[in-house]
Amino acid sequence: MSETVLEVTGLTKRFGKFVAVNNIDFSIARGEIVGLLGPNGAGKSSTIQMLLGLLTPSDGQIRFFNKDFNKHRLEVLQRINYLSAFNTLQEMISVRENLHVFAVAYNVKKSKHKIDELLDFFGVLHLKNERYQHISAGQRTRVNLAKAFLNDPELVLMDEPTASLDPDIVDKVLSMIEQFRRERQLSILYTSHNLHEVERICDRVIFMSHGKIVKEAVPKDLPSLHNLFLQIARETSEE
Repeated sequence: MSETVLEVTGLTKRFGKFVAVNNIDFSIARGEIVGLLGPNGAGKSSTIQMLLGLLTPSDGQIRFFNKDFNKHRLEVLQRINYLSAFNTLQEMISVRENLHVFAVAYNVKKSKHKIDELLDFFGVLHLKNERYQHISAGQRTRVNLAKAFLNDPELVLMDEPTASLDPDIVDKVLSMIEQFRRERQLSILYTSHNLHEVERICDRVIFMSHGKIVKEAVPKDLPSLHNLFLQIARETSEE
């Protein structure tokens, strides 16, 4: 049986009377890629923010690598990473300086070489001395990808990671994910509205609606992931 790298039990987040995440359970095994899908407002972002320690759960438990996240937060955060195409780094310093800050935080060995290697892989090494504010949205996403792999994470939480990327770079990113999963047993929680990406790389998908998990499935076993997504979204809008 594969090792569980993330286990969520009874996870709940309330904002006053509003329940953003409602008593959800799921897990991710080592080397598994799980899609977290659902319409806007389904509770995906709140779930990810709790997994990163940015929001405190109202109830429930989060365990990474069989350790209680609440008790082993620093250790866990050294072993995971996060990527969102919508996150921004420090605007007034260079790309390399931004990544150096994270390399120090993650205690990355030979950080200069590691930073250059990742920037080169994502095709933005020539921008290493540019201020972050001066690069395009697509270039920022590539820099953020480099940031997400600085610490050789065992689990990456990816929130719309390929937004703003050209199709050729998207294919390269997905190929890299597939390669890292094979070679490093990398685990990923992947949110995206691009269902072709989800079908290509995800072993399982979890659908959320109104803060609850309403469906779990294996993409290859579904006649149409797109139709299932539309069905759940329409049911949500009618409630």
